[in-house]
Amino acid sequence: MAIKIKLDILLAERKMSLTELSEQVDITMANLSILKNGKAKAIRFSTLEKLCVALKCQPGDLIEYQQ
Repeated sequence: MAIKIKLDILLAERKMSLTELSEQVDITMANLSILKNGKAKAIRFSTLEKLCVALKCQPGDLIEYQQ
């Protein structure tokens, strides 16, 4: 089972930097980098909500299941 966070794709589509996103959602660059690089073991719903608001997307746009 592999869950992939597509943060890099959404940032590129929206022409937004990781720094801009960090400022908007009040999450450290280090934590966003962990998410972006696929190193995260979990994500809080509150974090997912903040990301969805800032990126104007649905959770399914951000998270993908790969077999």
